[in-house]
Amino acid sequence: MVTSPRSQPFAPRVVPVGDAAVMLELADAIDLAANERAQRVAAMVRVAEVDGVTDVVGAIATVTVHFSALTADQARSLRARLHDLLLTALHHAPGTDASDERPPVAVPVCYDAAFAPDLADVATATGLSADEVVRLHVASQHRVLMMGFAPGFAYIGGLDARLAVPRRPTPRARLDAGSVAIAAGQTAVYPFATPGGWNVIGRTPLAMFDPAREPPSVLQAGDRVAFVPIDAAAFARMASEAASAAGRPPRGRAGR
Repeated sequence: MVTSPRSQPFAPRVVPVGDAAVMLELADAIDLAANERAQRVAAMVRVAEVDGVTDVVGAIATVTVHFSALTADQARSLRARLHDLLLTALHHAPGTDASDERPPVAVPVCYDAAFAPDLADVATATGLSADEVVRLHVASQHRVLMMGFAPGFAYIGGLDARLAVPRRPTPRARLDAGSVAIAAGQTAVYPFATPGGWNVIGRTPLAMFDPAREPPSVLQAGDRVAFVPIDAAAFARMASEAASAAGRPPRGRAGR
């Protein structure tokens, strides 16, 4: 998805996605207003509980509804019904996002150099000091646009435009779990130790995804997020507490 402006407004449309899904497209760029509408429409479609629907996925600027049908006629009928339901939900979506009524989810982050291998590079690329990068990141109006890539991985929009940097030219083979990274105008928190190409500017001691919890993910699409700076001592203490609660070794050391 691109961020370049359009000469003409994008007209929402419903399109088929394979044989067993339909998708409502609201924009062809990262658009926070379109994302809010997508999340509201997805919630309304879920509440409708249409027989045959197996999943409703609200993304950055789309809503995809997956369904199951026994015959071609059933699939054709269900696809037409979902087409109308998506457009009706779009028309009647409330003017405010219910998630805005909830307090933001606080995510503690240690921005110390040991946990932020790319902070100096981001500072150089943006012409800011490392402290200014941290200050702007903390002050940004963060909101989860969508979940994807891996369980518990949130694409978080609202990053201050002064922190806009591209992905790293070469992805790392391993980023530590909890790495807080920025790229392409967004923030992400890696829930597991995985490969990754975003610029790591800090790390959280929180376990962002735990299948034994309900819900398993700390963040959900539509959540507002507040990144709260902590020092290395607080990181170690919180990481130890989280590890003890989950019955696993603590992960309080800097990454490799």
